[in-house]
Amino acid sequence: MKIADALARVYPCFSFEFFPPKNDEGMVQLMDTIARLRRLEPAFVSVTYGAGGTSRERERTLELVTRFKTELGIEAMAHLTCVGASQTELRETLDRLAAGGVENIMALRGDPPKGSREFKVAPDGLSHATDLIALIARDYDLGIGGACYPEGHPESATLEDDLRYVVQKVHAGAQFLITQAFFDNIHYFAFVERARAAGIDVPIIPGIMPITDVRVMNRIMELDPRTTVPDALRQEILRRADNPVAVVELGVAYATLQCEELLRCGVPGIHFYTLNRSPATSAILAALQVTQPWLNARLPVPGVPASRAAG
Repeated sequence: MKIADALARVYPCFSFEFFPPKNDEGMVQLMDTIARLRRLEPAFVSVTYGAGGTSRERERTLELVTRFKTELGIEAMAHLTCVGASQTELRETLDRLAAGGVENIMALRGDPPKGSREFKVAPDGLSHATDLIALIARDYDLGIGGACYPEGHPESATLEDDLRYVVQKVHAGAQFLITQAFFDNIHYFAFVERARAAGIDVPIIPGIMPITDVRVMNRIMELDPRTTVPDALRQEILRRADNPVAVVELGVAYATLQCEELLRCGVPGIHFYTLNRSPATSAILAALQVTQPWLNARLPVPGVPASRAAG
Protein backbone atom coordinates (compact mmCIF):
# COMPACT_ATOMS: atom_id res chain seq x y z
CA MET A 1 0.00 0.00 0.00
CA LYS A 2 1.22 3.47 -0.76
CA ILE A 3 1.87 5.46 2.40
CA ALA A 4 -0.27 8.36 1.20
CA ASP A 5 -3.20 5.91 1.05
CA ALA A 6 -2.39 4.55 4.51
CA LEU A 7 -2.38 8.08 5.90
CA ALA A 8 -5.87 8.58 4.49
CA ARG A 9 -7.18 5.34 6.02
CA VAL A 10 -5.33 4.87 9.30
CA TYR A 11 -5.32 7.46 12.05
CA PRO A 12 -2.95 8.01 13.62
CA CYS A 13 -0.17 6.34 11.61
CA PHE A 14 2.82 5.21 13.66
CA SER A 15 6.01 4.35 11.82
CA PHE A 16 9.62 3.47 12.57
CA GLU A 17 12.92 4.29 10.90
CA PHE A 18 15.97 2.04 10.83
CA PHE A 19 19.42 2.19 9.26
CA PRO A 20 21.28 -0.64 7.49
CA PRO A 21 23.71 -2.31 9.92
CA LYS A 22 27.40 -2.36 9.11
CA ASN A 23 27.99 -5.95 10.20
CA ASP A 24 26.27 -9.25 10.96
CA GLU A 25 26.04 -8.47 14.68
CA GLY A 26 24.18 -5.29 13.89
CA MET A 27 21.88 -7.20 11.56
CA VAL A 28 20.99 -9.63 14.36
CA GLN A 29 20.20 -6.70 16.67
CA LEU A 30 18.07 -5.05 14.01
CA MET A 31 16.05 -8.17 13.29
CA ASP A 32 15.42 -8.55 17.03
CA THR A 33 14.27 -4.92 17.14
CA ILE A 34 11.96 -5.50 14.18
CA ALA A 35 10.46 -8.58 15.83
CA ARG A 36 9.67 -6.59 18.98
CA LEU A 37 8.32 -3.50 17.23
CA ARG A 38 6.30 -5.52 14.74
CA ARG A 39 3.90 -6.37 17.57
CA LEU A 40 2.99 -2.67 17.73
CA GLU A 41 1.60 -2.93 14.18
CA PRO A 42 3.32 0.05 12.54
CA ALA A 43 1.65 1.52 9.47
CA PHE A 44 5.07 1.41 7.78
CA VAL A 45 8.79 1.30 8.42
CA SER A 46 11.60 3.01 6.55
CA VAL A 47 15.24 2.14 6.01
CA THR A 48 17.85 4.81 5.39
CA TYR A 49 20.25 4.64 2.47
CA GLY A 50 23.96 4.24 3.16
CA ALA A 51 24.88 7.18 0.99
CA GLY A 52 27.95 8.06 3.00
CA GLY A 53 28.95 4.50 3.69
CA THR A 54 29.77 1.36 1.79
CA SER A 55 28.08 -0.29 -1.16
CA ARG A 56 27.27 -3.16 1.19
CA GLU A 57 25.22 -0.79 3.36
CA ARG A 58 23.27 0.32 0.31
CA GLU A 59 22.68 -3.28 -0.69
CA ARG A 60 21.42 -3.98 2.81
CA THR A 61 18.89 -1.17 2.46
CA LEU A 62 17.46 -2.88 -0.61
CA GLU A 63 17.64 -6.28 1.09
CA LEU A 64 15.92 -5.07 4.27
CA VAL A 65 13.00 -3.24 2.71
CA THR A 66 12.32 -6.21 0.44
CA ARG A 67 12.46 -8.67 3.37
CA PHE A 68 10.24 -6.48 5.53
CA LYS A 69 7.64 -6.31 2.77
CA THR A 70 7.71 -9.87 1.42
CA GLU A 71 8.69 -11.97 4.47
CA LEU A 72 7.23 -9.99 7.37
CA GLY A 73 4.30 -8.34 5.63
CA ILE A 74 5.27 -4.88 6.89
CA GLU A 75 4.87 -1.93 4.55
CA ALA A 76 8.42 -0.74 3.94
CA MET A 77 9.80 2.45 2.46
CA ALA A 78 13.32 2.67 1.06
CA HIS A 79 15.33 5.85 1.30
CA LEU A 80 17.05 6.74 -1.96
CA THR A 81 19.58 9.51 -2.48
CA CYS A 82 21.28 11.19 -5.42
CA VAL A 83 24.74 10.77 -3.90
CA GLY A 84 27.27 9.10 -6.19
CA ALA A 85 24.68 7.72 -8.61
CA SER A 86 23.93 8.39 -12.25
CA GLN A 87 20.35 8.52 -13.45
CA THR A 88 20.83 5.07 -14.95
CA GLU A 89 21.95 3.70 -11.59
CA LEU A 90 19.04 5.37 -9.82
CA ARG A 91 16.63 3.80 -12.28
CA GLU A 92 18.24 0.39 -11.77
CA THR A 93 17.73 0.72 -8.02
CA LEU A 94 14.13 1.83 -8.47
CA ASP A 95 13.50 -1.10 -10.82
CA ARG A 96 14.90 -3.54 -8.25
CA LEU A 97 12.77 -2.09 -5.48
CA ALA A 98 9.61 -2.16 -7.57
CA ALA A 99 10.34 -5.74 -8.67
CA GLY A 100 10.74 -6.67 -4.98
CA GLY A 101 7.27 -5.39 -4.16
CA VAL A 102 8.38 -2.13 -2.52
CA GLU A 103 5.81 0.59 -3.19
CA ASN A 104 7.24 3.62 -1.36
CA ILE A 105 10.39 5.73 -1.68
CA MET A 106 11.74 8.51 0.52
CA ALA A 107 13.47 10.63 -2.12
CA LEU A 108 16.44 12.64 -0.83
CA ARG A 109 19.38 14.51 -2.21
CA GLY A 110 21.57 12.99 0.49
CA ASP A 111 24.45 14.29 2.56
CA PRO A 112 27.97 14.63 1.16
CA PRO A 113 29.99 11.41 1.53
CA LYS A 114 32.21 11.07 4.58
CA GLY A 115 35.23 13.32 4.29
CA SER A 116 33.48 15.81 2.00
CA ARG A 117 31.93 19.13 2.93
CA GLU A 118 30.06 19.80 -0.26
CA PHE A 119 27.59 17.75 -2.25
CA LYS A 120 28.94 16.91 -5.69
CA VAL A 121 26.68 15.84 -8.53
CA ALA A 122 27.64 12.46 -9.96
CA PRO A 123 28.24 12.20 -13.72
CA ASP A 124 24.79 12.19 -15.33
CA GLY A 125 23.39 12.42 -11.82
CA LEU A 126 20.80 14.62 -10.13
CA SER A 127 21.40 17.78 -8.12
CA HIS A 128 18.41 17.98 -5.81
CA ALA A 129 15.78 15.87 -4.09
CA THR A 130 13.24 17.68 -6.27
CA ASP A 131 14.88 16.21 -9.37
CA LEU A 132 14.72 12.69 -7.94
CA ILE A 133 11.09 13.14 -6.89
CA ALA A 134 10.20 14.35 -10.39
CA LEU A 135 11.96 11.38 -12.00
CA ILE A 136 10.07 8.89 -9.80
CA ALA A 137 6.73 10.64 -10.24
CA ARG A 138 7.14 10.72 -14.02
CA ASP A 139 8.33 7.17 -14.62
CA TYR A 140 7.21 4.98 -11.69
CA ASP A 141 3.96 4.13 -9.94
CA LEU A 142 5.42 4.51 -6.46
CA GLY A 143 4.49 6.40 -3.33
CA ILE A 144 6.90 9.29 -2.77
CA GLY A 145 7.90 10.92 0.49
CA GLY A 146 10.01 14.02 1.02
CA ALA A 147 12.01 15.36 3.93
CA CYS A 148 11.43 18.68 5.65
CA TYR A 149 13.23 20.58 8.38
CA PRO A 150 11.17 22.49 10.96
CA GLU A 151 14.21 24.53 11.98
CA GLY A 152 15.57 24.81 8.45
CA HIS A 153 18.02 22.72 6.44
CA PRO A 154 21.66 23.41 7.43
CA GLU A 155 22.40 24.60 3.89
CA SER A 156 19.42 26.96 3.59
CA ALA A 157 20.20 30.61 4.17
CA THR A 158 16.79 31.38 5.65
CA LEU A 159 13.59 29.59 6.68
CA GLU A 160 11.89 31.21 3.69
CA ASP A 161 14.46 29.75 1.28
CA ASP A 162 14.10 26.37 2.94
CA LEU A 163 10.31 26.44 2.57
CA ARG A 164 10.58 27.24 -1.15
CA TYR A 165 12.52 24.01 -1.63
CA VAL A 166 9.83 22.05 0.23
CA VAL A 167 7.15 23.61 -1.99
CA GLN A 168 9.15 22.48 -5.03
CA LYS A 169 9.29 18.91 -3.67
CA VAL A 170 5.51 18.80 -3.31
CA HIS A 171 4.94 20.30 -6.75
CA ALA A 172 7.34 17.71 -8.19
CA GLY A 173 5.28 14.84 -6.74
CA ALA A 174 6.00 14.30 -3.03
CA GLN A 175 2.78 12.92 -1.53
CA PHE A 176 3.73 13.35 2.14
CA LEU A 177 6.53 14.86 4.20
CA ILE A 178 8.44 13.58 7.24
CA THR A 179 10.26 16.07 9.42
CA GLN A 180 13.76 15.96 10.76
CA ALA A 181 13.77 15.19 14.48
CA PHE A 182 12.97 18.16 16.69
CA PHE A 183 12.82 18.54 20.46
CA ASP A 184 10.47 21.47 20.91
CA ASN A 185 7.03 21.10 19.34
CA ILE A 186 6.78 24.83 18.69
CA HIS A 187 9.15 24.34 15.73
CA TYR A 188 6.82 21.75 14.17
CA PHE A 189 3.71 23.87 14.66
CA ALA A 190 5.41 26.94 13.23
CA PHE A 191 6.66 24.99 10.21
CA VAL A 192 3.22 23.52 9.48
CA GLU A 193 1.69 26.99 9.68
CA ARG A 194 4.24 28.33 7.18
CA ALA A 195 3.80 25.30 4.94
CA ARG A 196 0.01 25.58 4.82
CA ALA A 197 0.26 29.31 4.10
CA ALA A 198 2.58 28.46 1.18
CA GLY A 199 0.00 26.08 -0.28
CA ILE A 200 1.45 22.77 0.91
CA ASP A 201 -1.50 20.49 1.62
CA VAL A 202 0.10 17.04 1.94
CA PRO A 203 0.38 15.29 5.33
CA ILE A 204 3.37 16.44 7.40
CA ILE A 205 4.46 13.67 9.76
CA PRO A 206 6.52 14.77 12.78
CA GLY A 207 9.74 12.83 13.35
CA ILE A 208 10.54 12.06 16.99
CA MET A 209 13.83 10.79 18.40
CA PRO A 210 13.95 10.07 22.14
CA ILE A 211 17.28 11.12 23.61
CA THR A 212 18.50 8.01 25.39
CA ASP A 213 22.23 8.69 25.42
CA VAL A 214 24.30 11.80 26.13
CA ARG A 215 26.50 10.98 23.15
CA VAL A 216 23.46 10.91 20.88
CA MET A 217 22.41 14.35 22.08
CA ASN A 218 25.88 15.76 21.51
CA ARG A 219 26.06 14.17 18.07
CA ILE A 220 22.73 15.69 17.05
CA MET A 221 23.89 19.15 18.07
CA GLU A 222 27.23 18.65 16.30
CA LEU A 223 25.78 17.42 12.99
CA ASP A 224 23.07 20.05 12.72
CA PRO A 225 23.53 23.15 14.89
CA ARG A 226 20.07 24.36 13.83
CA THR A 227 18.40 21.46 15.62
CA THR A 228 17.98 22.88 19.11
CA VAL A 229 17.67 20.88 22.30
CA PRO A 230 15.77 22.95 24.91
CA ASP A 231 18.16 24.12 27.57
CA ALA A 232 16.14 22.65 30.44
CA LEU A 233 16.14 19.22 28.76
CA ARG A 234 19.83 19.43 27.94
CA GLN A 235 20.73 20.35 31.51
CA GLU A 236 18.67 17.51 32.96
CA ILE A 237 20.22 15.03 30.52
CA LEU A 238 23.72 16.21 31.45
CA ARG A 239 22.89 16.03 35.16
CA ARG A 240 22.18 12.34 34.67
CA ALA A 241 25.21 11.69 32.47
CA ASP A 242 26.71 9.20 34.92
CA ASN A 243 23.44 7.26 35.17
CA PRO A 244 22.52 5.81 31.75
CA VAL A 245 19.26 4.32 33.03
CA ALA A 246 18.12 7.72 34.30
CA VAL A 247 18.98 9.30 30.94
CA VAL A 248 16.81 6.74 29.15
CA GLU A 249 13.93 7.29 31.57
CA LEU A 250 14.05 11.04 31.06
CA GLY A 251 14.39 10.74 27.29
CA VAL A 252 11.40 8.41 27.07
CA ALA A 253 9.27 10.56 29.35
CA TYR A 254 10.08 13.74 27.43
CA ALA A 255 9.42 12.19 24.02
CA THR A 256 6.13 10.76 25.28
CA LEU A 257 5.02 14.23 26.35
CA GLN A 258 6.02 15.56 22.93
CA CYS A 259 3.97 12.89 21.17
CA GLU A 260 0.94 13.41 23.39
CA GLU A 261 0.82 17.12 22.60
CA LEU A 262 1.31 16.53 18.88
CA LEU A 263 -1.43 13.92 18.75
CA ARG A 264 -3.84 16.12 20.70
CA CYS A 265 -3.24 18.76 18.03
CA GLY A 266 -4.21 16.42 15.20
CA VAL A 267 -0.94 15.34 13.57
CA PRO A 268 -1.41 12.49 11.06
CA GLY A 269 0.95 10.22 13.00
CA ILE A 270 4.41 9.93 14.51
CA HIS A 271 7.58 8.72 12.78
CA PHE A 272 10.02 7.33 15.35
CA TYR A 273 13.77 7.47 14.73
CA THR A 274 14.62 4.23 16.54
CA LEU A 275 18.42 4.10 16.16
CA ASN A 276 17.79 0.37 15.56
CA ARG A 277 16.70 -0.24 19.16
CA SER A 278 13.26 -1.09 20.45
CA PRO A 279 12.91 -0.34 24.21
CA ALA A 280 12.43 3.45 24.08
CA THR A 281 10.07 3.39 21.10
CA SER A 282 8.10 0.48 22.58
CA ALA A 283 7.68 2.29 25.90
CA ILE A 284 6.54 5.53 24.25
CA LEU A 285 4.07 3.89 21.92
CA ALA A 286 2.68 1.65 24.67
CA ALA A 287 1.97 4.72 26.81
CA LEU A 288 0.32 6.49 23.88
CA GLN A 289 -1.89 3.50 23.14
CA VAL A 290 -3.09 3.60 26.76
CA THR A 291 -3.83 7.35 26.88
CA GLN A 292 -4.94 7.70 23.21
CA PRO A 293 -4.53 11.48 23.08
CA TRP A 294 -5.73 11.52 19.45
CA LEU A 295 -9.30 10.79 20.55
CA ASN A 296 -9.69 14.45 21.44
CA ALA A 297 -7.60 15.99 18.67
CA ARG A 298 -8.22 19.74 18.51
CA LEU A 299 -7.43 20.21 14.81
CA PRO A 300 -8.60 18.45 11.65
CA VAL A 301 -6.09 15.98 10.25
CA PRO A 302 -5.19 16.25 6.53
CA GLY A 303 -6.71 13.31 4.68
CA VAL A 304 -8.81 12.13 7.63
CA PRO A 305 -12.49 13.02 8.12
CA ALA A 306 -12.99 15.51 10.93
CA SER A 307 -15.32 13.09 12.70
CA ARG A 308 -12.50 10.55 12.99
CA ALA A 309 -9.99 13.18 14.10
CA ALA A 310 -12.32 14.08 16.95
CA GLY A 311 -12.71 10.44 17.96
